[in-house]
Amino acid sequence: MKRDFLSITDVSPTETHQIIQRAKTLKEHPTNLSLAGKTIALLFEKPSLRTKVSFQVGIHQLNGYSLYLSPDEVGLGSREPVSDVAKVLSGYVDCIIARVFSHQTLLDLAKYASVPIINALSDHEHPCQTIADILTISEHQPELQGLKLAFIGDGNNVSRSLCLGLPGLGMSFSIATPKSYQLDPNTMHEASTQASSPQVIIESVLSPEEAVINADIIYTDVWASMGQEEESNNRRIDFQGYTVGPELISQANADAIFMHDMPAHYGEEVESGMLDHPQSVAYQQAHNRLHGQKALLEFLLC
Repeated sequence: MKRDFLSITDVSPTETHQIIQRAKTLKEHPTNLSLAGKTIALLFEKPSLRTKVSFQVGIHQLNGYSLYLSPDEVGLGSREPVSDVAKVLSGYVDCIIARVFSHQTLLDLAKYASVPIINALSDHEHPCQTIADILTISEHQPELQGLKLAFIGDGNNVSRSLCLGLPGLGMSFSIATPKSYQLDPNTMHEASTQASSPQVIIESVLSPEEAVINADIIYTDVWASMGQEEESNNRRIDFQGYTVGPELISQANADAIFMHDMPAHYGEEVESGMLDHPQSVAYQQAHNRLHGQKALLEFLLC
């Protein structure tokens, strides 16, 4: 029976640990034949650097074949119904990796496709990023249980996947964001049900300084995601005081790491040079997209 990966909750905490351990092995030994004979479609509505390159390189390293399909070539839901695209591609490929604007498009693809669908980003979640994030954290803190991640910024797809994915691993999650940008109550409730113990705290606060108290990881993302460009000016005003810089980092635990999923907007969510800060692991985090996604592909297809 096929398995889709639309949400980070589509894999259990135990399976997440397995994927992370496999990713570490693949990082040491990049090439094998696990995807030999497999063809994988990359169906993208949004532009991409890390996602497109890491998936295509990873598929190649596992001896599979990738086929990139741009928005102009397919026209999901406009040139053709999503249901037809899903049914046709299912007869050609072994997996569909989709990067879309609306999460409903992913749900429709999964409903009508007979092959696994992987969420390479939607407006609701970014679970492949979270796999890479957990891999990166585990390389600096081998014991995840008891760690705290502080997210400074928008209650967006990236923060939602982290909020849903970390508690099951024993990690606390604190998000500092203005009131009108908080994660929705359903996400916060679902995250609390995922918590592995009563010691795991999931909270939403207004103050970045409060969020980073006792934090082991400080994480931020752009204030306006793709598709929200018309809100950029208002968001710059609303998010004043939410810029991450060395002073905020210094208020977390002494050995805390700083993370950003990129691209970064310097002078907005981060001060200039923050990705090169001594405590930053942002480039390692970006490179780990390759290894985490290779392990995920093996998990779903092999």
